[in-house]
Amino acid sequence: MGKIIAISNQKGGVGKTTTAINLSSGLAQMNKKVLLVDFDSQGNASQGLLAITKQGQPTIYSVLLEDYPIEDAIVHKEAPNIDILPSSISLAGADLEMDKMEAGKEELLKRQLMKVRDQYDYIIIDCPPSLGLLNTNALTAADSVLIPVQCEYYALEGVTQLLLTIRLVQQLYNPHLKIEGILLTMFDIRTKLSVEVSQDVRQNFGKQVYQNSIPRNVKLSEAPSRGLSIFEYDITCNGAKAYAGLTQEFLKRNGGN
Repeated sequence: MGKIIAISNQKGGVGKTTTAINLSSGLAQMNKKVLLVDFDSQGNASQGLLAITKQGQPTIYSVLLEDYPIEDAIVHKEAPNIDILPSSISLAGADLEMDKMEAGKEELLKRQLMKVRDQYDYIIIDCPPSLGLLNTNALTAADSVLIPVQCEYYALEGVTQLLLTIRLVQQLYNPHLKIEGILLTMFDIRTKLSVEVSQDVRQNFGKQVYQNSIPRNVKLSEAPSRGLSIFEYDITCNGAKAYAGLTQEFLKRNGGN
């Protein structure tokens, strides 16, 4: 049975989508079968991997709220070699539509992913930058949460807010939800701020913080414009080396499986 990991932080611009794409690709390079679920109405993961190819294409919205078969909405990519459940702007109104439901609205995503879970080693959910019903659905469906933290002021404040949400979801919907790890992103060793934030996060969260951090890297920003992960775009750059290291550390934490 595949493990489901939500990549979540209610703050925008912290590297959730970059991490979702490149961790998924890194796992695929290690011969793992991966499904990337784009659960953000901005659809950046879908756009960054050219998963939306035609108007009217079924998306995660179609699956959740229009009873479209999840197997038929999944897009199979070769570079990187992963499957993607794409998103679109139609997901923006899903919170309001879910809110009208009387029961089970927090488990819509979980019920759908259970239908395909056995087909994958890992299912990675790219969460929206909010703490609404979409995020609750992702946390209810997930086995664990990977939290990207940008090396900037107020980083710990954002993590604290998310941890409160995680505890609430544990109490109400998913008692087995765990912290997969905390990932420092946009780290620049040349700046005092990055070093201080890194030290603060590691001091507060200890072994939950990955040893590997993700540097500021132009290639990481360029890769989505080519529809590629960093490994296909420039495997020699520092960004690719960082995500390769993260992938290895992630697998080691999961028993090498």
